[in-house]
Formats: sequence, C-alpha cells, structure tokens
Amino acid sequence: MKKALIVGASRGIGAALAQDLTDRGESVIALSRSADGLDVTDEQSVKASLARLDGTFDTIIVATGALSAEDHAPEKTLKMLDPAATAAQFAVNATGPMLVLKHALRLLPRDRRSVFAALSARVGSIGDNRLGGWYSYRASKAALNQLVHTAAIEIARSHSQAICVALHPGTVATAFTENYRDRDKVTPKHAAANLLAVIDGLSAADTGGFFDWAGKSIKW
Repeated sequence: MKKALIVGASRGIGAALAQDLTDRGESVIALSRSADGLDVTDEQSVKASLARLDGTFDTIIVATGALSAEDHAPEKTLKMLDPAATAAQFAVNATGPMLVLKHALRLLPRDRRSVFAALSARVGSIGDNRLGGWYSYRASKAALNQLVHTAAIEIARSHSQAICVALHPGTVATAFTENYRDRDKVTPKHAAANLLAVIDGLSAADTGGFFDWAGKSIKW
C-alpha cells in the first residue's frame, strides 16, 4: 500500500488531498497546526511532529501557505510594504515548506519513485509578473520556487528516483481567497484532483520544476 503525508491538512486543498488519497486506497498521515500542533514557522515543532513518523512515504505534500501576515493585506503599492509582514510571509510560504523537507528527507525512499510537492503560486513567477503589487506574497513564493529547485538538485544525488516540485493549484475557493474575486475559482476537491493528476504524471526528469494544475511548466 502506498503511503502519503499531507502537511496542512485541516482544511481547503490539504484536506481535499488527504481525502482523495484515502479514497484511492493509500495510507494517509494528515498533519496540521490546529489538529497536531505542527507549525511550519517553528522548526522544533516540525522536527518533533515528523520524528514521530516511521517508514517511508511515496508522496509528501506541503499545503500550507498565507496570502497575508501580521494583519497586513497584500500590498497594492510599495508604500504598504512592512518588514515584519514580509518576514512573516517568508516564514510561512518559503522557509516553512523547506523545514518540512529538511526533517522529512529521511522519510523518502531511496529505492523507488517518490514525490515531494510544495504548493506555490503563479504570482511567484518573476517572468510572468505583469501587474506588480503583492510584494511579499510574490517574493515569498518566488523564494519557495528557488528553494525547491535547489533542494531537488541535492536530493537527486542520494534519491535518484525522487521528484521535488513546486505546484500551482490555480485559484481555489477557500477561506484563503474568499476576499478576492476571481471568476475562475475551483473547489478544493477539484483542485486536489488536478494536483494529484499532475503528480501521477511526473517523472524523475521533472524534479526541480514548477508546474501548474494542468501539468504545464511555469516560467521562473
């Protein structure tokens, strides 16, 4: 039986991913801050939570993230930039998923295919940025993409079949996006199905990549 670990599984995309994988017959460990005390901004919390896990996992997905922090909405102009809010965004969106990977690396098998995926966002693409704004969120997701890509290079040396990627789920109708209008929002269940289809189609040659919900590569 395949095993999956979902971090950030209390609601939204994370909960939908955990349910879909369970429905597929996989053994799923679902962790979150609210239910399990796993706070991705606190390394000791990450380390302690993952230390309790044994064996190896075929799939590890980090579905945590924040669009705003420190009670600051996404910046519309440079005047709104706040150092504390920016640092908080980086802690959740960039450093947090990498702390999970750091302490979950021992849980990835060396003898077969495995996938580590962190949820990123298209707005983290520097090459695709035509509107500006959202400084902290854009920058933190761009940093996540670089961290994932860098980790993929290192991990490939010891785990030749491992796939380490950043994934854009599209705009999903959750509490995360409820204050932002978008006619193209999809349900968490729909987003989860899309992401799992992308993950299923990845090969070791895709490691280090940045892909959208349809499996298309996104420019850095």
